[in-house]
Amino acid sequence: MSDVALDPFDARFAQGAPGVLAAFNRAGVLAAADVHVASRLVRVCDVEDELVLLAAAFAVRGPRLGHVLVDLATIREQATSDLEEPPDLDALPWPDAGAWVAAVAASPLVARDPAPLRLEGTRLYLDRYWCEEQRVADDLRRLMAAPPVDVEVDGADAQMRAVGNALRRRFSVIAGGPGTGKTTTVARLLKLLFERSGDPRPLVALAAPTGKAAARLAEAVNEHAPGLEVSASTLHRLLGRRPGSNSRFRHHRDNRLPHDVVIVDETSMVSLSMMARLVEAVRPDARLVLVGDPGQLASVEAGAVLGDIVGDGSRPEITVLDEEFRFKGTIADLAVAIRAGDPDRVVEILRSGADDVAWVDADAAEDDAALDAVRRPAIAAGRAVIAAAAAGNAGAALDALGSFRLLCAHRRGPHGAATWMGRIESWLATEGGWYAGRPLLVTENDYSLGLFNGDTGVVVADADGLSAAFRRDNEIVRFRPTRLSAIDTVYAMTIHKAQGSQFEAAAVLLPPPTSRVLTRELLYTAVTRAKDRLVVVGTEDAVREAVVRPVARASGPGASACGLLRRGTPAARCGASARPARRADGARCARRPPDRCRADSCRTRGDGSRRARCR
Repeated sequence: MSDVALDPFDARFAQGAPGVLAAFNRAGVLAAADVHVASRLVRVCDVEDELVLLAAAFAVRGPRLGHVLVDLATIREQATSDLEEPPDLDALPWPDAGAWVAAVAASPLVARDPAPLRLEGTRLYLDRYWCEEQRVADDLRRLMAAPPVDVEVDGADAQMRAVGNALRRRFSVIAGGPGTGKTTTVARLLKLLFERSGDPRPLVALAAPTGKAAARLAEAVNEHAPGLEVSASTLHRLLGRRPGSNSRFRHHRDNRLPHDVVIVDETSMVSLSMMARLVEAVRPDARLVLVGDPGQLASVEAGAVLGDIVGDGSRPEITVLDEEFRFKGTIADLAVAIRAGDPDRVVEILRSGADDVAWVDADAAEDDAALDAVRRPAIAAGRAVIAAAAAGNAGAALDALGSFRLLCAHRRGPHGAATWMGRIESWLATEGGWYAGRPLLVTENDYSLGLFNGDTGVVVADADGLSAAFRRDNEIVRFRPTRLSAIDTVYAMTIHKAQGSQFEAAAVLLPPPTSRVLTRELLYTAVTRAKDRLVVVGTEDAVREAVVRPVARASGPGASACGLLRRGTPAARCGASARPARRADGARCARRPPDRCRADSCRTRGDGSRRARCR
């Protein structure tokens, strides 16, 4: 490893990093970006202590890995390496936790006002994420503080309890696994809400993190409650995304959403930053309903907000649906065992020889048995798609496409979707390019065509040559291939991309137990994509490691279920939720609340214009 670590052309390693940072960088614990950002921070604040520099680098590292914060007291036990052959991390020069926290607390990175970092006990945040966590907790607490309305609801099942909860309260959560009736509950809620509200009926917004999830939400609600004729949008569209920015929206605390009810599906995929933007835009007298499965994969960005809010599900605002309607049998039993974190039970189920669950106890990249377990169903489904598409039968081709899907934890590498995509194409001897039967995956939203990231379709032969067929609201729409821009072939896909989809059968390829992405949530999400038959390919060590390794995203008590009612520092302390103050020159100071803006210390650029930032 030392030769690789010293390679001056290896982009993983930061050249010129100070001693302690260089050691953690070469061990694969810190990325080059973590080192460079932390180095810039300490230079701006005139800090020379390497302990503070190391803490800043870990604070920057956290959001990159999905964490809101870093706990300096426990990071030594929790740190992992990005290297294929990780070194002994215990041999790194870890500081004493007490001395480390004391050094950071005395540093200008924390002690100055304002400061780029925020220290709460042993937890170290980037200031932005501390502010967002506080704002989410404060805004949800305000919604929860409204007294419940006295509403009678017929029915005592879990779905109707969730409906009653949403009608009575300003804030509620409908949680549950795949097939537990979350969307049906939303449809029943809307139907009852419209019936009781009279005319004009309340203004309702249905939203989801992705275009694909939004389209499926609207389709499912309209199917369960004909006549509602509701539509759904992405959260970005709902909030009014501003061109050139992913974090600033037209609707915010000073320009609230006009809707009386806001319902968000697939909330597990919503990051802390997006949740902060959402809850601040909801009117204080409106209802906010969050829907999702806290056991599924969380957002690719920092935070696991739904899981933090749901907690153990004991709060009165939260209803957990646990009756499975979509699938029964061994797949359902396996999903329950995975969520319970019981590796012995999971292995027992996989070894049971059930008709609907098969297990190949082998490494997918090294064992021929793994190849056979994937080859047979992949070839059968691929040939069925090609035959139907060549005959011009788009419906049959799309049905065949949904009959089987290969799911991978990684995008690249021996266990990655790209590698196995090539193998399946070679087994089918496809021509490449555009051909009848090519399965398609949309990789970017195209609102003009009504196609969304994650949608799947098939190239079908027709009288004019070839067209790309997709399902929309149970109808088939066709487009000429030249109209499609962001498209991939989809014989295999990542488990992340499959979130929100269902297949008649699925094969899941597990990476080695050392893979950082191998978690309980990943395995649970993969297993619950299959409705009728599941094939799991991976060693027993990989299965056990996945089950006992939940996603451990560090977040503070401010966003947790207990923290929602915690008497903490109001969000206005960070200044991000307060209306920006005006400086003496009339420009807004973007970061400071009105009573604490140091307008005379705002820096000036070389061209004489002011920076909208206080120091």
